[in-house]
Amino acid sequence: MKGRLLIEGGLVVTDASSAPRHADILVEDGLVKALTAPGASGVDAAVPRLDATDRLVMPGLVNGHTHAHGGLGRGAVEDVALEGFLAASPAINGHRGLDDLALSATLTGVELLRKGCTALFDMTTQFPLPTVEGLHAVAGAYARLGIRAVVSPMLADRTLYQAYPELLASLPEPLRAGAAALKGASPADNLAAVEAAARDWPFDPSRVRLGIAPTIPLHCSDDFMRGCARLSAAWNLPMQTHLAESKMQALFGEQRYGKSLVAHLAEIGLLGPRLSTAHAIWIGDEDIETLAKADVTAIHNPMSNLRLGSGIAPVRRMLERGLRVGVGSDGANTSDTQNLFEATRLAAFLSRVMSADEDRWIDAAEALHMATEGSAHALGWGDRLGRIAPGREADLVLLDLSQPIYVPLRHAVRQVVHGENGAAIDRVLVGGEVVVSGGKVLTVDEAALRREAQAAADRLDALNAEGRNLAQAMRPWVSAFCCGVGKSPFHLHGGRPVGA
Repeated sequence: MKGRLLIEGGLVVTDASSAPRHADILVEDGLVKALTAPGASGVDAAVPRLDATDRLVMPGLVNGHTHAHGGLGRGAVEDVALEGFLAASPAINGHRGLDDLALSATLTGVELLRKGCTALFDMTTQFPLPTVEGLHAVAGAYARLGIRAVVSPMLADRTLYQAYPELLASLPEPLRAGAAALKGASPADNLAAVEAAARDWPFDPSRVRLGIAPTIPLHCSDDFMRGCARLSAAWNLPMQTHLAESKMQALFGEQRYGKSLVAHLAEIGLLGPRLSTAHAIWIGDEDIETLAKADVTAIHNPMSNLRLGSGIAPVRRMLERGLRVGVGSDGANTSDTQNLFEATRLAAFLSRVMSADEDRWIDAAEALHMATEGSAHALGWGDRLGRIAPGREADLVLLDLSQPIYVPLRHAVRQVVHGENGAAIDRVLVGGEVVVSGGKVLTVDEAALRREAQAAADRLDALNAEGRNLAQAMRPWVSAFCCGVGKSPFHLHGGRPVGA
């Protein structure tokens, strides 16, 4: 936004650890220019005003990990573990054209904005491999909505069955033959598509930027992972991977590499400040210290971790060892929502399950810090997002203090983290522009969007019927294999050493 805006009279939470105070916020050219005592800004009377009386003003939430393609996949994922979901994924995401990619990103962005999230890391997918046109379709959807985003294509050169030949061997014929016929995308073609997009990115990189996402270490050859790291370094692309999300990944990772997944990634040169690791459940203390020393960001995704039965990330142990942690919603197909308030609350409350020691619980301030400044680092915008301060982006959320969860008001941050679900959102600003008002996103026709989404879902379900039937046939065998692995002894239990 060019020009100036004065946000008057709000109760301002500048960051997760600061006490709220009544203040006016002067916005200039999309940035916070100054915070002053109410009525003391001294700006000209002609400057536009936004009345924030009886509103809590806080930084926009930052979603450190999601999948925009999950928007059109909502409701399609059964009660399965991660690998069962991955086996069915082609049937959920298949036959999508460019309009479908843009539509699914729009659905995701709308829900995030309506729930107070102003920026996201989108690990997006396109079958059989990303294209420049597909990446532009997703990025264009975010640009039109007015939400900040990292559009990071999900890449792999191995299929699920190439990653786990033991799983393939467990299938009966002819299912085994069909699974064996599936081939991963060419590493060269994957990398060429990302480099072509990086070379000529037509979007404002301060609003929508390109990233890169080698999806799961076991699904990527070492040379391919190194190629992703080279592109990340050459084009300054934020990079993200799913790390040790399931016990199966961690166990087979150690069998394949003779060391933990983290130690293997360190050995092949993937770790560094541009990398974020989604989930990071099945990792030990040495792994955590390795990630921390490399300035990696771990993204906690409690909703999908629970939905898929993956485990609980050892967040307190991460923080104790200096590992930066953010919060993600994961995709709407595996979390069923893009509500980062809910994810943040779970991030706090699940720590109570991990330990009976109250001193080791994640408190409200820590949880909110993760969902703002922590996640912002994963997007490469750690110095611009996540707090309200001069020079920072004016990405702001105004909450209505007349809502029941704030009556009476004693501790704003605690009441936001423990009670907010997005119902109190009055306005959302991105770069000083109001993009949500009165619970409605101003940059899209939501009624038309709903009609388009239902029509697209009906069409795609029909096109993917054969794949869905195949996934159903595969499910008992995949589930039996995964359950067997889940019962196997392993030196970590849900991210904790056995017995800890």
